[in-house]
Amino acid sequence: MEEYSISQLRALMDAGELTSSELTAAYLDRIRELDQTGPKLNSVIELNPDALEIAAELDRERRERGTRQDERSSPLHGIPILIKDNIDTADRMRTSAGSLALADHVALRDSTVAANLRAAGAVILGKTNLSEWANFRSNHSVSGWSSRGGQTRNPYALDRNPCGSSSGSGTAVAANLCAAAVGTETDGSIICPSHTCGIVGIKPTLGLVSRAGIIPIAHSQDTAGPMARTVADAALLLAAIAGPDARDAASLGVANTDIDYAGGLQSDGLAGARIGVARTFFGFNPAVDRIMEECLRALRECGAELVDPIDVPNAKNLGDTEMEVLLYEFHADLDAYLAHAGPGAAARSLAEVIAFNEKHADRVMPHFGQEIMLQAVEKGPLTEEKYAQALATNHRLSRDEGIDAALREHRLDAIVEPSGGPSWLTDYVCGDHYVGGSSSPAAVAGYPSITVPAGYIHGLPIGMSFVGTAWTEAKLIQYAYAFEQATQVRQPPQFLQNVQF
Repeated sequence: MEEYSISQLRALMDAGELTSSELTAAYLDRIRELDQTGPKLNSVIELNPDALEIAAELDRERRERGTRQDERSSPLHGIPILIKDNIDTADRMRTSAGSLALADHVALRDSTVAANLRAAGAVILGKTNLSEWANFRSNHSVSGWSSRGGQTRNPYALDRNPCGSSSGSGTAVAANLCAAAVGTETDGSIICPSHTCGIVGIKPTLGLVSRAGIIPIAHSQDTAGPMARTVADAALLLAAIAGPDARDAASLGVANTDIDYAGGLQSDGLAGARIGVARTFFGFNPAVDRIMEECLRALRECGAELVDPIDVPNAKNLGDTEMEVLLYEFHADLDAYLAHAGPGAAARSLAEVIAFNEKHADRVMPHFGQEIMLQAVEKGPLTEEKYAQALATNHRLSRDEGIDAALREHRLDAIVEPSGGPSWLTDYVCGDHYVGGSSSPAAVAGYPSITVPAGYIHGLPIGMSFVGTAWTEAKLIQYAYAFEQATQVRQPPQFLQNVQF
């Protein structure tokens, strides 16, 4: 069943040709064969010890009462899903953000994402490894590495990096270790691993998916989102986890609840769409540019009207104020989360995390330090004027004077841009080597973006991103689906040791 979609798996279950128990067991076997042994992808940090029992109960429910009837969620009945290890589950699994300080932490309550998945009838198969603390610990970090989980590998070339921080989710989906997965993003942590692992990733509008029960970096940018092998699968997963939640104030202003994101997808979904080409993000790699030109040709053939080029104002001017906001919010938000953490947490504040890391430096910091944490712990409360000004600047530059300005000026429905460059060699000496990347404007604005497989450079995946203003997920999914159906780029990984030239 490699590369089977959620709809295909659901059809087999409906026909009585497959049970959730059989499917769950098959994924568990595949994880043992590819993740824990074989190429040792190391993308799953912990398996759910109750997964087979949950699957059996869902099979019994299907036999006795049929599938769950909620239109949005019933497609996930019995479907195994992996979630990132910063998403709380009140079960026998830990929630650690990859940190040894939380290696024994058991959440007191399900995150809203986990609760929504359970309500949808999904089997939470386990948790995926990640860049420790969602890659907000060091300026010299190695994406995909955590002190609890070790190093996740890119399934297309094992010596290459899967990007972070949702690295385990990206690798696991690409390698067919689950039907789909949930990642989280502050800036690039869904888009980048999806792009480098050759899958679809949706970074939703801030607030579309509740953040309650997710270990935070910064509430002004954090969001969970789906990662899948197809646009339709990502849309089904988004519909299941999205919606308002009293535990997350940002979700109460959601403009488009109860949307069946996958219900109306059509191969002609790009016809008549006015798409801007953000040349702002081109030019860093000739091979990426060639792939993008092929993508632009495909968009035209699908009936889209391209406005080429356009500029996304301030796209390269967000770094300083973005980092200032993230440092302030990380201190405040992590302290708030840890203060109410469940049993087993060895730290109850950012300061205690830093002290734990120092005490266990040989295991926690063998490759890089915690400079970002040391900067963040010095930040004061969110009532400080410096924070308020930085946040206001972020929103002004990225929203009204950024993405929205480009959309207004050229009367655009969406913007397309390269998601980034090819995966780099995992390097414990110099750290990450990001090449390209276009995630920051949408991340800082809190606006949606979707990356779709676009091509390959020496077998390494490259993605193209669709970006829009707030609450335009349905439109972007429509465009991404039409592009995907026209191009059919995705190829499953072969678990090569290195790039073949």
